[in-house]
Amino acid sequence: MRTMKLTLLTTGGTIDKTYNEHKGLLANFATVLDRILAGLRLPDVEIEHVEVLNKDSLNIDTSDREKICQAVLDYQVQSDGILITHGTDTLETTGEHLFQAISKPRVPVVLTGAMRPYEFRDSDAVQNVTESLMAVRLLQPGIYVAMHNRVLQFPGVVKNRERLIFEKATEQ
Repeated sequence: MRTMKLTLLTTGGTIDKTYNEHKGLLANFATVLDRILAGLRLPDVEIEHVEVLNKDSLNIDTSDREKICQAVLDYQVQSDGILITHGTDTLETTGEHLFQAISKPRVPVVLTGAMRPYEFRDSDAVQNVTESLMAVRLLQPGIYVAMHNRVLQFPGVVKNRERLIFEKATEQ
């Protein structure tokens, strides 16, 4: 079986928030993705982890989105797929930005995140990362979000803030 070469681009967001007891602060200090991946059995996947940003997505601006876009352009050449972890508050904005800038990527580009931090007992982080890893393996090239047992292709993906899921704008 051929080893899949995957690039993991981390940008921060809720999935990566950790609690600093000394400061009494829940914030983006350092990525937790290596800890999540260490708990999964991935025998035929080679993952290159690239930390692009480490921000709450509400603080991600156009220049940050350009950095994410440039990372996708740079790493798609050497990868079979790209997984991007991102805060859910502005994930749809970044997905649309990527779609506008790279409507036809060479590989599947899958965005994911979590509604609750990895360190919380009831976090959805491991589920979403696991589903995204499977999605990036199975999907055709394009820009997608994979969370909560759903895979949706950009454009037209929105966050339903009432149901706390992503959906196509036409589903609302």
